[in-house]
Amino acid sequence: MTLDASLADWRTTIDAALDAVLQPHDDAPAHLVEAMRYAVFSGGKRMRPVLALAACEAVGGSSAHAEPFACALELIHTYSLVHDDLPAMDDDDLRRGRPTVHVAFGEAVAVLTGDALLTAAFRVAAEGGVRSGLAPDRVLAIVTAIAVAAGERGMVGGQALDLDAAGKPADLTLVEAIHRRKTGALLGVAVETGALAGGASGRTLEALRAFGRALGLAFQVADDILDAAPTAVTGKRAGRDAEHQKATYPAVLGVDGARRVACDLKTQCHAALEPLGPAGDQLRALASFVVERATA
Repeated sequence: MTLDASLADWRTTIDAALDAVLQPHDDAPAHLVEAMRYAVFSGGKRMRPVLALAACEAVGGSSAHAEPFACALELIHTYSLVHDDLPAMDDDDLRRGRPTVHVAFGEAVAVLTGDALLTAAFRVAAEGGVRSGLAPDRVLAIVTAIAVAAGERGMVGGQALDLDAAGKPADLTLVEAIHRRKTGALLGVAVETGALAGGASGRTLEALRAFGRALGLAFQVADDILDAAPTAVTGKRAGRDAEHQKATYPAVLGVDGARRVACDLKTQCHAALEPLGPAGDQLRALASFVVERATA
């Protein structure tokens, strides 16, 4: 199956599962659920859940075992975007081509929307993981890994570093530290989650962890490059990183230097997958897709 066909299948599966977990409920305020659905169903690429399903299938597992964790990862990612866009953070008014949540629903509702998405993620992961038939100790290992990647040692910590670095001179060490946490941690744990849900261990699990680390950084380097692209391409206001004097690869290395880093990381991704042989082909294609959207 081609990558495009696989992406379509994975995204259909993920969207159906997300729709099921975000249905209106008598116990939940209707306007809050509406805002949650607005944020989640806004045309995202679903890269994190796709990676979880792809990694699970690459190790011979059933994607049904990875599905609840894939949903949880997308809920966490979406919460982070809702909070990222707030006036106190990056103060963006456009996301994926339409008004951000705080513009559409108000700032207070946007804060609560992010809170609700984050907490729902761990409910979905814990309940769904056990219901899928995975052993409880494996469910616990996955939920723990996701929590670490999403928290102060991962995504939230990276956001804190990013805010602190804005407007200050940056070097490559600082940029990488921010990117590996803010974006790379959740993408990396998506791969690890799928591998664990699929039963991977030993050399295979370590290979996929290495792949996830390289891919997570490559994804953000590509995003840095794309930040200068027109709004019609990205769905966001162009040039926001430069406007906020963000610590990015293009800011430190220039656009051409950033492209070279992205291509080197793609090579690392492919090399990490060598132990999987042909089973890693879809993951290799995903790595190429991530990098080449910004370097082609």
